[in-house]
Amino acid sequence: MQEFDYYPEKPELVEYTPKSSLSLTIFSLVVFIMVFLLFFEDQFLFLLNLLIVLVVHELGHFIAMKVFKYKNVRMLFIPLMGAFVQGKKSNYSQKQSLIVLISGPFPGIIVGNLLFWYSTWSPYNSWLAEPAIIFLLLNIINLLPLDPLDGGQMFKLLVKRVNEFLLMVFALVSSLALIAIGAYMRNYIVIAFGFFMAFRVRALQKKYQMHKELLGEDVNYATTYKGLSNRDFSKIKEVVLQHTPALRKFIDQVSSEEADPVLASQVNNVLVTPIKRDTSIFFRFIVITFWLLSFLSPWLLSMLIGAKMWGIDAL
Repeated sequence: MQEFDYYPEKPELVEYTPKSSLSLTIFSLVVFIMVFLLFFEDQFLFLLNLLIVLVVHELGHFIAMKVFKYKNVRMLFIPLMGAFVQGKKSNYSQKQSLIVLISGPFPGIIVGNLLFWYSTWSPYNSWLAEPAIIFLLLNIINLLPLDPLDGGQMFKLLVKRVNEFLLMVFALVSSLALIAIGAYMRNYIVIAFGFFMAFRVRALQKKYQMHKELLGEDVNYATTYKGLSNRDFSKIKEVVLQHTPALRKFIDQVSSEEADPVLASQVNNVLVTPIKRDTSIFFRFIVITFWLLSFLSPWLLSMLIGAKMWGIDAL
């Protein structure tokens, strides 16, 4: 007997395709600006510098995704948080994914270092120091190995086997540290980001628990929705409903036509998309080297500037 004799056929996964990503990007940008000025009305120059940094960063991701033919690529701004670029592919490559990730922070760090270096050439260039610091600070923070930052995604791509529990604990400690640092500095944006990370920890914990239960049921969740068997869909659906009472209540109140797309989407969110491991040791070495140099770049730059100033004074 075939599989659908035992388990009902899984519903079709309906993926949302935005009609106009540009209009959504502009709308989110306007909301971002309005909310920022609502809280920090006298920080317009800082906002301008921040937007330039965010656009340069996300444009790097955007262009890389377009080059690698990602579908439904769009850029969105999140008030008081930042921005992100979203896109999808049917098959993911480790090399392409790493290039997409580094295309955001690496150019931003290079621009930041160049601006800071140029700002020391003359007192007339000193105004470049502020955007340079923002470029460096935001992009270096983004490279920290924390989920969902670019550094966290890079870490998961580079390690051979991801330990979900350790990632969850690391994210929890990091979120608490950010909240404490933000409170000490009286920086509400850092505090807000810390709380955002805390909510992310809850999502990681939920997914970790579900994956643990699915392993016990011998369910293969490391697959695409298309490759998911009807049996595994049914098993994952039950685990999702068990961990999401509000979703179960909703499903009980609507028809199957309304419930199926929601269930398909929720099950798809539990899956871990397989990634083709196609990077060489040399490629990974180059990525890790530049990753570490990015953290050291402000210190190295300050040494160069100090050496330059010392040389001038010695004359």
